[in-house]
Amino acid sequence: MLPGTTAIQLELLPGFESLPSFEENAPTFAENAAGKALHYSRFCEGLVFADDSGLVVPALGGAPGVLSARYAGPTASSPERNAKLLRELQGKSGHDRAAYFVCAIALAQNGRAKAIVTARIDGEILEAPRGDRGFGYDPVFYAPELGKGFSEISAAEKNEHSHRGQAFRKLLTFLSYDSVAAQS
Repeated sequence: MLPGTTAIQLELLPGFESLPSFEENAPTFAENAAGKALHYSRFCEGLVFADDSGLVVPALGGAPGVLSARYAGPTASSPERNAKLLRELQGKSGHDRAAYFVCAIALAQNGRAKAIVTARIDGEILEAPRGDRGFGYDPVFYAPELGKGFSEISAAEKNEHSHRGQAFRKLLTFLSYDSVAAQS
């Protein structure tokens, strides 16, 4: 926990399965996260947060991008998405293998946005999957600052360095400041 913060209890939105779904079709991670948070905050009391995250490869025009989960088709598995990515990058080296993970988290209450935070971690796409941890694109993502691929690091290391870990820490900082402001 960050110094000066209080514990936060997270709960799944009550009755989530029965709520009208939100179609993620915005062009950016932040817009998709905000859309989900705003949509679902209309169905409950309290704060609602939603995230959108994915992998961006500039040499592929930003793909997989906001379509990261559907990059190889709507029912493709993570290994199938990774295989497609590696095929698309075949023959590319150096800067053309640069990539970064992005996470955007939006916070809303009663249909009104309260905050949007983003974070990213830069890296590169490996020639082949390696490691046995993580999920999604982790087996093909190498983080130079760590000297390892994301599937080779512990959960604690990933929480400390990943795009999601960074974004959640930003959200917690916002919540601690917002809490202090509300008490003033």
